[in-house]
Amino acid sequence: MKRYNVEGMSCAACSARVEKAVSGVDGVKVCSVNLLTNSMQVDGSYKEEDIIKAVENAGYKVVMKDKITDKTPVIKKRLIYSVILLVILMYFSMGHMINLPQLVSHTVSGYIQLVLSLCVMIINRKFFINGFKGIIDKSPNMDSLVSIGSGAAFIYSTIVLINLTNHTHSSMPDFYFESAAMILTLITVGKMLEERAKGKTLKSLESLMNLAPETAILITENGEKTVKIEEVKKGDIFKIIPGANIPVDGIVINGESSVNESALTGESLPVYKEKGSKVCSATVNLTGYLECEATEVGEDTTLSKIIKMVSDAASSKAPIAKIADKISGIFVPAIIFISVITAIIWLLYGKEFSFALARGISVLVISCPCALGLATPVAIMVGSGMGARNNILFKNAVSLENLGKTKTVILDKTGTITKGEPEVTDILSYGGITENELLKIACSAELKSEHPVSLAIIKKAEEKNIKPYDTTDFKSHTGHGVSAVSEGNRILCGNYDFIKKECEIPEEFIKKSLLFTDNGKTPVFIVYSGLFCGIITVADTIKEDSKKAIKQLKDMGIKVVMLTGDNINTARYIGNKVGIDEIYASLLPEDKKNTVKLLSKTSKTAMVGDGINDAPALVASDVGIAIGAGTDVAMDAADIVLTTSSLIDVSKAIKLSRATLINIKENLFWAFFYNILGIPLAAGAFINITGWTLNPMIAAAMMSVSSFFVVSNALRLNLVKLNEKEIKKMEKILKVEGMMCPHCEARVKKTVEEIPGVKEAIPSHEKGTVTIILTEEVSDDILKLKIEEQGYKVN
Repeated sequence: MKRYNVEGMSCAACSARVEKAVSGVDGVKVCSVNLLTNSMQVDGSYKEEDIIKAVENAGYKVVMKDKITDKTPVIKKRLIYSVILLVILMYFSMGHMINLPQLVSHTVSGYIQLVLSLCVMIINRKFFINGFKGIIDKSPNMDSLVSIGSGAAFIYSTIVLINLTNHTHSSMPDFYFESAAMILTLITVGKMLEERAKGKTLKSLESLMNLAPETAILITENGEKTVKIEEVKKGDIFKIIPGANIPVDGIVINGESSVNESALTGESLPVYKEKGSKVCSATVNLTGYLECEATEVGEDTTLSKIIKMVSDAASSKAPIAKIADKISGIFVPAIIFISVITAIIWLLYGKEFSFALARGISVLVISCPCALGLATPVAIMVGSGMGARNNILFKNAVSLENLGKTKTVILDKTGTITKGEPEVTDILSYGGITENELLKIACSAELKSEHPVSLAIIKKAEEKNIKPYDTTDFKSHTGHGVSAVSEGNRILCGNYDFIKKECEIPEEFIKKSLLFTDNGKTPVFIVYSGLFCGIITVADTIKEDSKKAIKQLKDMGIKVVMLTGDNINTARYIGNKVGIDEIYASLLPEDKKNTVKLLSKTSKTAMVGDGINDAPALVASDVGIAIGAGTDVAMDAADIVLTTSSLIDVSKAIKLSRATLINIKENLFWAFFYNILGIPLAAGAFINITGWTLNPMIAAAMMSVSSFFVVSNALRLNLVKLNEKEIKKMEKILKVEGMMCPHCEARVKKTVEEIPGVKEAIPSHEKGTVTIILTEEVSDDILKLKIEEQGYKVN
């Protein structure tokens, strides 16, 4: 999908015209035009010059720029001049009421009004240029309605004035010069209000763009050099002084510091960085000096990807917008037709021409295609912008709408519900093999695997300084285990179903494995040279907020399902702990995908995952959600990315999506209701019943307010509370001696937060304290023991 900026669009009829023209270009598969951002997204194998030509033939212009421009100052200037002239014009038009000097006759007053209204029309000539160009191109728009209405009032008044000059009349005929000028002025007021409100909706995107620094300090062979951010290339070495924004993504090669990453992750606490740590663009270096090697630059940086996601979401269209699009394409021609028919009917009814003309003009200027065109995109922009501020990135408007309709949330277990960092808990050897020998055999086979279970076994072997055997022919048997060969002896590590085909497993070990799985542990069976050697169990801990997040989803009326490649007993243990409704275990990636497809047949589904093996399931669901700590493959496959690893953000995303969907429906209802009620009122349909007539100036004012109302209603989304008030947690402050730097803080923080019942640890080497926030009671002795194990002293 490539994004273009389009100038000249003023209403939904304009965007429908551009979309139709570009969709007809050879090679274009999808074209989506957004009135709010004046942008267009095009997908397919097409020639760019054909796209530009199609837009120009439709009467608009493609502009190659990405910067958001504020039109408010230009409109404000037009409005000020228009109001000054209008005040003078109204003085003369109301001459019979305020006793104009006798020297100013009705005819002279008429000519003064003509000149003043003509000046207002010249100031606001943009309406006439765009409006009549649209009529000539057979694509009338909102400007066409305004220009016809104002122009008709002006021409009629001019003809009356000429007749008055050439003939003597006993009565003074009415002029509509003030209506011609007032219509333009009031529409300009509406445009300015609309632009200001639109500016607020675009502010979130603009603020993201402003996070990127403009320069970077490179370290070269010839010394330091300050360059523009665009000139930084992969592999360049750049330095970051304390207090500076990090210019591009990179890897720390020298130095230590704490970095504020709240702009990207929403986490307020600084993150410690040392050699080998990853840093991201737009985050802020706080305390130390860092030298980094650039790994991602330009559009590939984390910040640029976030900006692109938010921008694409704002520029794309939600399915619900199709209703307005279909109507917008025929709206303006239909209004012009209704306006003409209204005037003709009143003439046939015996009313004078001025009365019929006023009714026709009122129909033209009260109709508001803008409200229809803005109803959906403005809500999508506010919703996606608010999501970005709350660690939720919607890739497109379709995902933002569909997530709100979700009835079933499907969760991967490892790394999503659990921390994804399992540890070895039990080592049971068999046949005269020692525990260390069993661990060495298992580590040798698992060494080349990146599965969490493998990493836990490797980590345990490293802790015991056990060196693995040299192996060859490593194979990963997805969903089952691994195998390798050492000095001609085949090693197998895997689940029961995998190992039972290779050798006989003692009955006592089968029973023990069942007990382990009942307690949430994953047993790994080990075979060496065809002989069973024993079991190593691995357990993964549940994330602190998983149970709360799942409860929130269920409270929202959502069914929660868990998918895992783990065995059914372990899956049940985890599922029961957190309150899962339905569990599917022992699944391969293909099985996960098929299960998601099956569940999607009965309700709208959202799949949440983080690993490569989750990618097929993410694509198969109605909405795929990747969590922040996930792999690049999972994030590419997902429709929504959560920049943190908290499952709480899933319920927040659904709540935001539902609020956005309601807001869109409110906007569409207002747009339709306004036009359905306003057009008959302007046409005079209620005169015989209520005696109501609508002056063209009042009609213009109502039209101006309608668009402003739609945009303002969308801004209410910013008031939606996504974060629930948390129950006050228990807090302890311990005095710690020996912390000398941020590195010490990071070590203490990690150690304390691994203790069950600890929600958060906030150490300070400057104060010599660690503040510990607890979700349940934890004794001081345990906290003291863990901290002192790291070489510090607790008083």
